[in-house]
Amino acid sequence: MALSFEDTEIAFSAKSDFELQRTYWLFKTINQQWLVNFGTKLVTFALDWHLPVQWAIKLTVFEQFCGGVDIDDCKKTIEKLYKYNVGTILDYSVEGEKTERGFNLTAQEVKRTIIRASEAPKKIPFSVFKVTGIANFDILAKLQANENLTVSEKQAWKLAQARIEDICETAYNHNVRILIDAEESWVQNIIDEVAYQMMEKFNKEKPIVYNTYQMYCHASLQNLKNAQIHAQKTGYKLAGKIVRGAYMEKERARAKEKGYIDPIQPNKEASDRDFNLALDFCLENKIAICAGTHNEQSSIYLADLLAKNNISPEDTRFFFAQLYGMSDHISYNLAKAGYNVAKYLPYGAVKSVMPYLIRRAKENTSVAGQSSREYNLVSKEMKRRKEK
Repeated sequence: MALSFEDTEIAFSAKSDFELQRTYWLFKTINQQWLVNFGTKLVTFALDWHLPVQWAIKLTVFEQFCGGVDIDDCKKTIEKLYKYNVGTILDYSVEGEKTERGFNLTAQEVKRTIIRASEAPKKIPFSVFKVTGIANFDILAKLQANENLTVSEKQAWKLAQARIEDICETAYNHNVRILIDAEESWVQNIIDEVAYQMMEKFNKEKPIVYNTYQMYCHASLQNLKNAQIHAQKTGYKLAGKIVRGAYMEKERARAKEKGYIDPIQPNKEASDRDFNLALDFCLENKIAICAGTHNEQSSIYLADLLAKNNISPEDTRFFFAQLYGMSDHISYNLAKAGYNVAKYLPYGAVKSVMPYLIRRAKENTSVAGQSSREYNLVSKEMKRRKEK
């Protein structure tokens, strides 16, 4: 039977009528760009002035896109997802830390997600972290630009490297896959270097550390191929999360401002092409992957690739992943068909995860058809339930 994402009964099987209605109104609102722009400014102002708006945020966008304020608070969502054979990727989404204390606290929290994943590997198949959550962004940028670090910056970078290794070693010791998220191109080369150093240490026997490749950058496909050559020469197993990307507008603006070649693909078709070519390359070279995509065609493409290569949908080298609160029609239908699926589940204090929530709202508005697609799917399911 051909894989299809049209079945909204499966897509929203985990949602009660009340939850479905709440999702309907949320995406109806997000569908209006002026409301998103006004709302994000209003919420940011209210939080900056300590106005009592967190309860409203928690009942709306937070409830839709986040799992809770801490790991224990996520338990109910983890269990609910697993009931439908969908795994969880616990994502501590607190951003903007700039102090050693903040970096250390974030690193300790990431390690807690690893411990929790080790206790329930089928429910939580991955942990994840951003290097800039535990290392100073400006230092990474200076390193990539080959600028000299001050004495204090050199010490800070040593401490950051120690935190990264500690996280990856914890993942290795607990047999938990750890995803290193991709970031802006002007720090990504340094992140890549660190990721490969960690793979060389911890991916000798099997994939533990995964680097991320943003295929909306025109250099990413070749970077992936070069990484495989290095892995083969050095004797470790390459593993990757394949995504389209998340920083396009920022990347284009900076390239124009600084006067260097735009790192972003010329159009969406080029990104789609390289995404699928990356999947081809990974299967040809037996590279373990997590395909992070909200694209129906790419999801079907990977499912077909697995079938053509006689690879079982249950083979744990191959995962599909989507963000919690989005693209349930992809996640739940893939899981129902027997594929390995996981949802990125952000968590953290409401105020701390606001940068993440604002990005989700803007992404759903700016990505062509994203919020309309979600809205139309929810509308279709509400109609189906009424007509039952």
